[in-house]
Parts: sequence; C-alpha cells; structure tokens
Amino acid sequence: MDTNEIIDAFTALSQITRLDAFRLLVRNEPDGLPAGELARLLDVPHNTMSSHLGVLSRSGLIVSKRQGRSIIYRASLARMNDMLGFMVNDCCAGHPELCHPLLQELSPAPSCKTDPKT
Repeated sequence: MDTNEIIDAFTALSQITRLDAFRLLVRNEPDGLPAGELARLLDVPHNTMSSHLGVLSRSGLIVSKRQGRSIIYRASLARMNDMLGFMVNDCCAGHPELCHPLLQELSPAPSCKTDPKT
C-alpha cells in the first residue's frame, strides 16, 4: 500500500457508522451480509447505508457481489491485513523488537483459529 491508499482506508474508517459496518462485516466473514441487513442491524436508513458502503468499497475495505436481487457485502480481510502490515512495517522501521508486543496482540486467540479438519 502506498501512503495515499492507507490514508483513504483510514479516512473511510474514521466515521462511526462506516467503522461499525466494517467491524460487523469482519465478524460475518466469510458469508458477508446484504446491504439491507447491515442497515437494519446498524439502525441506519438504507440510502445512508448505501453511501457509507460506497466509501468503504472505494477504499478497498469491502467487496460486493450480486446474489439474486441482493448485493452481499464482505470485508476485504486482505486489505485489512495490508493496512496492518503497512503500519507495522513503517512504524517499526527496521527494529523488529519494537513490533514483537504488537505482533503478539495481533495473533489470533485460540478460539479464533480455524480448525484444519473443517
């Protein structure tokens, strides 16, 4: 990610409804949620939710796919990973010992790890 891309992504998340929508989509991976369901869960008018989803989509933080008459939105975990990687690599600037505590925090909790049998 370059500096402009990271600024766009953080700008997209700097509004409460967009941050809440993104967090909700992350929690609903890999299935995603329809736009109407997002609006209902966040108690936001549909047209307002549509505007927020447009901002998140243009920043690359979410992706959408038409499924019948619905549009299903999903969090772009790859983009989120790119953002975190950009911050860690840039902020630690060649001093990995500074990043070790942060990397430990970013490691998934045992309950978040996927079962390799599934």
